[in-house]
Amino acid sequence: MLDWSNIETVLLDMDGTLLDLNFDNHFWQEFVPQRFADLHQLSLAEAKQQLRPRFKAMEGRLEWYCLDYWSAELQLNIAGLKQELAGLIAVHPHVTEFLDAVRASGRRLLLVTNAHRDSLSLKMEKTCLQRFFDQIISSHDYGLAKEQQDFWRTLQANHVFEKHSCLLVDDSLPVLRSAQSFGIAHLAAISKPDSRAPIRQITEFPAAEDFRGLMTGLHPSA
Repeated sequence: MLDWSNIETVLLDMDGTLLDLNFDNHFWQEFVPQRFADLHQLSLAEAKQQLRPRFKAMEGRLEWYCLDYWSAELQLNIAGLKQELAGLIAVHPHVTEFLDAVRASGRRLLLVTNAHRDSLSLKMEKTCLQRFFDQIISSHDYGLAKEQQDFWRTLQANHVFEKHSCLLVDDSLPVLRSAQSFGIAHLAAISKPDSRAPIRQITEFPAAEDFRGLMTGLHPSA
């Protein structure tokens, strides 16, 4: 599915790509609304009704991913709440097998995530995936979300790579579209980011349910 003979740099998303999105979906759709309801003496349904448009308004913006922003907005310790739920953090099947293969092939391997550094630190602490990567980049380092073109320009300026020999694997179609507009040549989507949700039908980009579908032809780089 991927032309590995022309790929030298591999960029990987974290949430929904390497890690099961069930943690984040449950956190934002159930756990945070319940704590918001408790704080304001609302029913869970009322809390969800109030939060839904506030969340929607921030989608695709850096604020959507910023724990400090939501802590201030909701008067909740979002980083602390994530710690409470950390037992749900899980690595997708076949991820470490894929990461081992990329490392063994001699290609550069970068984690490129919209996750806030506090969330990123918690997830690396729980999964120990940081050992596989040459660099770990949070969009918060640049003040730009991956959905924005300037994010990719800044990433390329800081971590020099060639667009024509770069692969991005991500579960977010808006992020993949942004990377495509920037000119990244090799793109792949994860079609089952949440283990408890159905497989998504994706036709816009090459897609795989898990990383087994991306490993064909992955041999040592020339």
